[in-house]
Amino acid sequence: MKELEYPFDADFIISNKKRIKRQLLENESDFIDKKIALLGGSTTRDVLLVLELFLLNNGIRPTFYESEYNQYYQDAMFPNEQLESFQPDIIYIHTSNRNIEKLPTIMDSEDEIDRMLSNESQKFVKMWDQLTVKYHCPIIQNNFEMPYYRLMGNKDSSDIHGTINYINHLNAEFYAYAQMHDNFYICDINYLAADYGLKAWADPFYWYMYKYALSIPAIPLLSYNIANIIKSILGKNKKGLVLDLDNTLWGGTIGDDGAENIALGPEEAAGQAYSEFQKYIKSHQQLGVILSINSKNDYENAVKGLNHPNSELKPDDFVEIKANWKPKSDNFEEIASDLNVLPESLVLVDDNPMERDIVKRKFPKVSAPDLERVEHYIEVIDRSGFFEVTTLSKDDLNRNKMYKQNAERSKLQVSCDNYEEYLQSLEMKATIEAFTPVYMARIAQLTNKSNQFNLTTRRYTQSELEEISNSSDYITLCGRLEDKFGDNGVVSVVIGHIMENECHIELWLMSCRVLKRNMEFAMMDVMVAKCREMGLKYIKGSYYPTAKNAMVKDFYQLQGFEKIHGDDIGNTEWQLDLTDDYVNKNKVIQIGGIGNE
Repeated sequence: MKELEYPFDADFIISNKKRIKRQLLENESDFIDKKIALLGGSTTRDVLLVLELFLLNNGIRPTFYESEYNQYYQDAMFPNEQLESFQPDIIYIHTSNRNIEKLPTIMDSEDEIDRMLSNESQKFVKMWDQLTVKYHCPIIQNNFEMPYYRLMGNKDSSDIHGTINYINHLNAEFYAYAQMHDNFYICDINYLAADYGLKAWADPFYWYMYKYALSIPAIPLLSYNIANIIKSILGKNKKGLVLDLDNTLWGGTIGDDGAENIALGPEEAAGQAYSEFQKYIKSHQQLGVILSINSKNDYENAVKGLNHPNSELKPDDFVEIKANWKPKSDNFEEIASDLNVLPESLVLVDDNPMERDIVKRKFPKVSAPDLERVEHYIEVIDRSGFFEVTTLSKDDLNRNKMYKQNAERSKLQVSCDNYEEYLQSLEMKATIEAFTPVYMARIAQLTNKSNQFNLTTRRYTQSELEEISNSSDYITLCGRLEDKFGDNGVVSVVIGHIMENECHIELWLMSCRVLKRNMEFAMMDVMVAKCREMGLKYIKGSYYPTAKNAMVKDFYQLQGFEKIHGDDIGNTEWQLDLTDDYVNKNKVIQIGGIGNE
């Protein structure tokens, strides 16, 4: 919804919460349902109500538990039947500098301040540890924002007695904990307050009047930030940027002005701004963001611009370069198809509002932020939170390389006489084994963002996957696939629940970038072997249709399962009798790994 995209009108959102929620529920049906506990150190009601809007806009339908005013610590540390029965999927702790129990005074000694700091940080550490043990779910914790006054002036930041100095040390303790603990995330209200303007953020009127730790107009910014963290945890980040060229990556029209006359580089103010924007875009490759070009231009001119001496981005930085005179909506669709991703996984970055509108009309769920002045391009893309980082796996770092390797595979396929010859020529090798800690972040990422090849679309947090992995009641398999062009990383995940003499498949998914390469057959062959080894008699699986996974509705039939139930809306249940003969279906992938051993 446009009203919920950065930059948004905070007053409009707050005043129209009910209407916006109603529209979001009417316009979307394919939600992920999640239970979120909001434990607050101040009034939180509007934070919750606005957070709900941003989550719904990301396809997440939340159910909330909200603590009573300033009962965050009691709810976390003491028996709480209501919270325990709620069993949250995610916990958000909304505290602020108003919740710091004691601040240093000028008269305190260094030892007293050290003890004070230790006691304050340990209070939170004990709370986080207790919540982790009890609920095994991700925890989002605010850091502390700066105070709205400085008793000592500038010395407040450097002197041990200063409140700013003390808060900085407390925040450092929070960051150290985050670095040492998976599934623990900092909501950086210290940055948000600075970005919004500390005087406006910390306006004490709202504390004295309503016990809000921030001003009510700032609540949408906070809620938006929390929603970005949650959607990232749940694998709902965007995957790539599709970029225009003229007046987006450089100033001017290269077809008219020539490559030598475009604004790019240190010689003029506009050129500096475009160069800095290019550096910012290029840095996204480090996060695994896929970069592509969609420009109305002759291809030769596009390449000349990218090869400009001052261009930070070169042709090799892009997986796809569509520079032609076709409608940009068609190019956008082709890019998504070539990358094997949904169009809404990509962000259109284009200075032309008409072109943005054309793409949005064809693909309403695609994000196409408004870009007006190059000086603010970075701000708009950055604040939009398209690529909020909660985990960063090796596969993320190599994603652009993997997609380029896919392009090489496509060229090879065209040169082969038939598809079987193509598969054989890839020289594929797979490692299929139980979930291991080193891949757990990637597995969690896959379970939350794979929509097309996903039979049940169940979603798991990393904590839930770790519990399953350590249980003898489950069979877990993750598959890596490599070939002569390179390593595709972890591309397939299976979870089977053992119930008496049956294995019920709760999750089966695969990354779209390895479709139709027999990896699904290789995974099933290993699953069957493992089930037989454990003396099981049947494998049972279900298919639940969504708007995005129609491609796998016949998956179990192709694997040789018998359909045992179906309903009017397309839900089906399947069974494989392990006492019958089973012939391995994978003929082209060399298998390594040994199941759950």
